[in-house]
Amino acid sequence: MMFYQMDLTRIIQVYIAQGIICVYFLFLAYKILKHSTQHLNIILSCSYITVAIGLIINFIYAPLTDATIVLILYYITLFFLFLYPAFLLAFVMILYESEKVFITGKHVVIMIIYAAALSLMVIIPNGVTINASTDWKPVWSWMLFIYVIVVITLGFIPCYYISIKIYKEFADELIKKKWKLFILGLVGLQAFTFGTLLSNTLNIQTFRSIWSLISLVLVIISPYLMYYGVGKQIRK
Repeated sequence: MMFYQMDLTRIIQVYIAQGIICVYFLFLAYKILKHSTQHLNIILSCSYITVAIGLIINFIYAPLTDATIVLILYYITLFFLFLYPAFLLAFVMILYESEKVFITGKHVVIMIIYAAALSLMVIIPNGVTINASTDWKPVWSWMLFIYVIVVITLGFIPCYYISIKIYKEFADELIKKKWKLFILGLVGLQAFTFGTLLSNTLNIQTFRSIWSLISLVLVIISPYLMYYGVGKQIRK
């Protein structure tokens, strides 16, 4: 297994910037679980933990130069990074039905279907190119971009629909205000995800650089809005 000499910019981007984000997501997951370890908290925290797992795998393959291993680990990274809508959907479904409802077969089936659909991205021909010719930066095909966008959107649409139904049922204005922040966090995460996928597909360095700054703001603020809006409120 070969390693290559990473430049300072890539080291900062992968191990410092993404490292901070990884710790940040794990910290928010810890804060949610600290309030309570009931099933609802666990499901919400998993949406943060899966993203952190994806980033950790990214740390592993970043310095490697075996194209096959890098590609395999990159797809695993994508799977964990984009799995979070499944947990968010299960979270809002259970919250809407009742905080007392434990995760049921219905919720598990929905999460499995989403995970399976996401996994099928690996069969798209020439979906990702990541090797020395791309300076080990992922370059997506438009077919893969469209497929993953569709899968993630199908995860987000019911999240929005149920979240709005929950919002309409709240009578307390303070709770409604906090729930708005949760929905705004959903929008921010979706924007971050779509922008990142577009950046990888366009493969324009200027756009990558600009989006990396915008995405840093989105990936910090959006998860916190969700945590502040509902995560810190869930208790036994």
